[in-house]
Formats: sequence, C-alpha cells, structure tokens
Amino acid sequence: MTPSPHRGPRLARLAGLLADETRAAMCLALLDGRAWTAGELARYAGVAASTATGHLHKLIDGGLLTEERQGRHRYVRLSGPQVAQLIEDLSAHAAPPPPPRTLRASSASGALARARTCYDHLAGRLGTSITDAMLERGLLQGSTGFALTDAGMNWFAELGLDLPEAAARGRRPMARSCLDWTERRPHLAGVAGAALCRHALDTGWCVRIGSGRALRVSPEGERALRELLGVTAVV
Repeated sequence: MTPSPHRGPRLARLAGLLADETRAAMCLALLDGRAWTAGELARYAGVAASTATGHLHKLIDGGLLTEERQGRHRYVRLSGPQVAQLIEDLSAHAAPPPPPRTLRASSASGALARARTCYDHLAGRLGTSITDAMLERGLLQGSTGFALTDAGMNWFAELGLDLPEAAARGRRPMARSCLDWTERRPHLAGVAGAALCRHALDTGWCVRIGSGRALRVSPEGERALRELLGVTAVV
C-alpha cells in the first residue's frame, strides 16, 4: 500500500515536538510513569516556570501528554504506554550520552543503568536480566516477538497477579519487547511487564531512589528474584 502523502506533515509535527531539548527532557522525566506538576518539570529541565508552561501546552496539544487537575493543582503525564514506547525507542536509537563529568552525575547514571522504571515496567540491567531469565525458563518466548507461555501465565498467577483481568481493562498486548536504551537489547513490557513492576514496588522488592526513575533492589527482592528466576548480582 502506498503511504499517504498527507501523513508527512503530521509526522513532521510529531518529530518537531521532541526536537526541542527542553520538551525532550520533560518527556524523559515522565517516563517514570507518574504525574508531575509544571513547576517540578520546570526545575527538572532548568527553565523558568513560564517557559515550561509554554512547552507543556505544545506537548498536550500534540497528544504526547495529558493534563489532570486536582483542586488547585495541575498535573501532566504521558498520554499512554504507546507514547512511552515511542520515547524509549527513540532514546535507544540515539547516540550514547557523553561520559558523566562529576561523581554525582556518574552515580546517577550508574543507578539508572542498573535498575529503573521505563514508564510502568522494569528496565536497565534488572529488566533485561529478568527478561533473559524468563526466556531461559520457558516462561516467555521470543521467537516472533515476546509472548507468555502457559508456564508463564501460571507463574504470574502463582504470584497472585491476574493478567487476563488486567488485559481486559485496556488494549495493551499481554507481552511485548521494549528496546532498553542502556542495555541496547529488549526487556519485557506490556500488561505482564507492568504487573511485574507494580508487584516489585508493592512488595518492596524494589525501592525508588529519590524521586526519579532509578530503583534499588532490596535484600527481600534479591532473595525473591534468586528463588523465583535464578537472577543474581543484578545490582
């Protein structure tokens, strides 16, 4: 089928939204899956509040962000997992960032590479190690894209996670691969990836480091991952 020429301008407008460094930084911050205020995003991006507001209006109008109001407060978040996948995929294809210049920046970069959230699923070495272990144990198959096996569905059920019910609430695939921008190979996303990440945070297997995306695996999480999947020495 011949692509419609009318899609070109729309694609150009979408690319233009992320071509600005401030807007790109805001979208990367929102990959933690949470809602942020305009003030928080302004401080994160290092711009004035009025500048941040202008950028946010463009991202909302372009469909990349949605706005939520709670009382006097206004919050924004990524408009959905498809947008998160787009931003993560673009990040994975971008040139590697320059080496950190300070000890603080190096520590922050190392923490993100070890374990982090990618919107609503686990990423970094933690995410890819879990994915590799699931593939090796036959819980996940990746010959034609990720798909949970019957053993994988049972494994989630034994954790108390009802994936069919979660899948019925939306239009997301049960499992899909997401290219990890630090490891340059896939980790598990989709309904299964989101359920596992939520379980890891709810049970204390993983703990957020500060207010960002970086995670720390707790001693309880280390034991659980070792016993359930044979994953060791992730962080």
